[in-house]
Amino acid sequence: MTPPSPDASRRWTQAPAVRFAGKSALDALCWVLAIVVALVVRYEFEYERVSIIGTVFFCIIAVVAQLVVAYIWSHYHGLHSFGSFYEAKQLLIVVLIVTGILFVVNAIFGVSWGIPRSTTVIAFPFAVVFMGICRYIKRLFVDSRSRPTQAQRVLVYGAGALGMSIVPRLMQDPQSPYLPVGVIDDDPGKRNFRVATVPVVGTGDDLVHAAAQTGAQAIIISIADVDNAFVRRVSEQADEAKLRLLVVPTIDEMFDPAKGQAAPSIRDLNVEDFIGRNPVDLQVESIAGYLTGKRVLVTGAGGSIGSELARQVNQFGPAELVLLDRDETGLHSTQLSISGHGLLDTREVVLADIRDYPSLLEIFEDRKPDVVFHAAALKHAPMLEQYPDEAWKNNVLGSLNVLNAAKAVGVATFVNISTDKAANPTTVLGYSKRVAEKLTAWMAEETGARYLSVRFGNVIGSRGSVLPAFAAQIDAGGPVTVTHPDVTRFFMTIPEASKLVIQAGAIGDPGEVLILDMGSPVRILDVAKRMIAASGKQIEIVYTGLRHGEKLHEVLVDTDEIADRSKHPKVSHTRITPLDPAELDFQMWKETIRDDATTHYLVQ
Repeated sequence: MTPPSPDASRRWTQAPAVRFAGKSALDALCWVLAIVVALVVRYEFEYERVSIIGTVFFCIIAVVAQLVVAYIWSHYHGLHSFGSFYEAKQLLIVVLIVTGILFVVNAIFGVSWGIPRSTTVIAFPFAVVFMGICRYIKRLFVDSRSRPTQAQRVLVYGAGALGMSIVPRLMQDPQSPYLPVGVIDDDPGKRNFRVATVPVVGTGDDLVHAAAQTGAQAIIISIADVDNAFVRRVSEQADEAKLRLLVVPTIDEMFDPAKGQAAPSIRDLNVEDFIGRNPVDLQVESIAGYLTGKRVLVTGAGGSIGSELARQVNQFGPAELVLLDRDETGLHSTQLSISGHGLLDTREVVLADIRDYPSLLEIFEDRKPDVVFHAAALKHAPMLEQYPDEAWKNNVLGSLNVLNAAKAVGVATFVNISTDKAANPTTVLGYSKRVAEKLTAWMAEETGARYLSVRFGNVIGSRGSVLPAFAAQIDAGGPVTVTHPDVTRFFMTIPEASKLVIQAGAIGDPGEVLILDMGSPVRILDVAKRMIAASGKQIEIVYTGLRHGEKLHEVLVDTDEIADRSKHPKVSHTRITPLDPAELDFQMWKETIRDDATTHYLVQ
C-alpha cells in the first residue's frame, strides 16, 4: 500500500488539533456569555452590581472545567457527525457535569467573589442553548457546502426508515451523483412533511406532476422488501414521467458473502427487479431441524435450480452434501461455487444418470441420504414436443428410479421439483411433470415418509428461460420474438425459488403438492420492452404465435385441486391423485400426448 504523502500526514495530524481548538473556543465563549447573561438576569439588569473580578474568576473556572470534562469524554475528538443527536446527548452530559462543578465552586467561593448561588442554575440552560445554536449554524454551513451541485436531480420514493436514511446521505455527500429534490410517499398523511429539508411532494399518483414541478430527471425506489407488482407500477409511472428509474439494493445483495464484493450502490432497475423482487421469509428453525447434520443428495445439481439448492442447503450444515448430475461441466461449476475449487475428485460430486437405475441404486446404498431434492429433469417444452419419448424416459421413468432408490434406503424427506405446467397440462413437459407428481404421491402412501412435490413457474436466469433468449436477440440487433402480445407467465428468481423449495421440505406433509407463491403473472411483452429500453437500442418486436400446447396464461393450481395456505404465507398445499407405477403404460402415454387427452388417467 502506498504510504501517505507528507502533506497528507500533516493534514491528518493537524485536522484534529484545529477541530479541538475551534470547538473548545466556541464552548468557552458560550460559557462566558451564559454566566454574564445569568448574572445580568439575576441582578435584574442592574449592571453595576455585577462583580467584574469575581465574574472573571468564575468564567475561568467554567472554561477550564469545560475543557477538562470534554477532553475526558472525548467530546471534541469523537467520530460522530457534527450537530448529530449523539453529539447533542454527549454535549448535554458534559454541560451537566460542568454545571455540577460550578455549583460546588460557587457554594465555596461565591460569597467572597460576589457571585450569587443561583447563577449556576440560571447559566446552565443558557450555556446549552448557546452551544446548540453554534452547532446548528455550523451544521447548516457544512450541509450547504457539502450539497452536491452537479448531481442529477432525483425524486425519492418512500418516506419510511430507508428513505429517511438515504435522503440525508445523498444531501450531505458532495460526491453524490444524485440530489434529492422531492420525496414521494403513498401515505397521504405525510404530505407537506420534509425529510432532511426535502419536501414530500405527493403520492405515486402525483408522480408525473411532481417530476415536472421539481425538474427531476430520475426516481429512486427506497422501500425495503418491495414486491415486483409495485416495481412494475412505478416503472409505468416513471416511463410516463420520462424519469430514469433507480433502485436501492436489497439486503441480500448488500450482505451476500458469496458475491465477494463491496455492497452495491444505488443502481438502475434491471429486469430481475421488474419481475422478481419477492422477499422470502424463511422459518430457519424448521429448516435446520431436517437438514442440519443430515446426509442430503441433490439430483440435477449441475443445473440452475439444483446448484442453487445445493448452495443454500450447504449453509445449514448438513453432515454430507452429495451433488449428482450427468453434466460434468455443471458439477464443476457447482462444486466451485460451494467448495471454492472444481477439482471433481471428492466424494461430494457424483456423475450419474437418473435413467440408469442400477447405478443410481448403488449410489443411494453407498451414501444413504436422509433428504433428497430431485431437480434433474428435461424442461425445454418445445424440444420435448419434438421428442416426447425423451420426456417419458427422463421425467417419468427417471423420476421413478430416484423414488425407488430413495425408498430402498429409507429416505425420510423427498422433494420433487415440479412446474406450473403440470397444472391443467397441455404440453409434453406438463404431462411428464404431472405424472412425476402423481408417482411421488404414490410413494408417500407406500412409505409413509415425507415424499412431496413443489410446483412453481418460470425461474429468472435459469437455463433456457426467456430472459437469456431476449438478451441474445437484443445483442444481435433484433428482432425480439414474442409469441403473443397478451401472453403472461409467473416468474421468480432462482434464490427465491430455492429458498421456498427448502422451506417446503420442512412444512409439507406426505403426498402433498406444494405451490410457491409467484406473485402476479407478468406480461412477456412488458419484459421484452423493459429489456429493450435498458439496452438503449431500437429493437423491433415480432409476434410468432403460440406454439402447440402453449397456454396464453399459466396457472399454478389445477381446476380440480383445492389449495390451502395455512403453514407459510408464500406456500399453498394441495393434494393430487396417486398413480401406481404398475399402471404406467408407454403406449398409452404416447396416445395421451398425441390425442391431447387431458382426461386420461395419467393427467387426472
